[in-house]
Amino acid sequence: MFRLIAAAILSLAALPALAAPVSFDGSWKTQKFSLFSSNQYGFNGGSVSVASNGSVSLAYRPLPESYWGASSAKWSWSVQEGVPATDLRKKGGDDRNLALYFVFLPQAEAQALKGASVRKLLTNDAARVLVYVWGGAHNRGAVLSSPYLGNRGKTIILRGSGTGSANENVNLARDYANAFGGGGAALVGLALSGDSDDTDTRIRASISGLSVN
Repeated sequence: MFRLIAAAILSLAALPALAAPVSFDGSWKTQKFSLFSSNQYGFNGGSVSVASNGSVSLAYRPLPESYWGASSAKWSWSVQEGVPATDLRKKGGDDRNLALYFVFLPQAEAQALKGASVRKLLTNDAARVLVYVWGGAHNRGAVLSSPYLGNRGKTIILRGSGTGSANENVNLARDYANAFGGGGAALVGLALSGDSDDTDTRIRASISGLSVN
């Protein structure tokens, strides 16, 4: 009997971790950067639409502790209208169609900052942010320093500027280690944005099927 139980435990351990879906629901809150400029986000459970008209803003949601150990993520996204190619290293000239932010904190800070606003998190010295982007005049896989986050953030290009649809599957643990040197950081939150204010153009896009594991 013991051998049967042990074999069952080993077989379960060999199974891949189940993906934890992230709903696009009321837990997402919008952070404006200007009183007169904001995107429109249509949260619909399994997906979110993004409409940007010469505007920029960020939508953020915290993640419960059961998500903190996530090491990978996947999602689908689509762009019907987008901004022209820009240099994403340039502050004030870095429009992009879509950006998906993964916000990390060391475990101790994660516990202390539960419920904190996205502005407080993104300005915390201990925070580290991976920003996966559709847009810019850069090659797929390029890793850029963030003009706003400094050494605390890295922009990773998944798609250059343009329209279409794509599925993504990213290795958060590997990308975090490459960007920041590793460490036991917790995935405490997610954010998304569209950015069209510098080029005064339009974005019509969506993200769906987001999950982490």
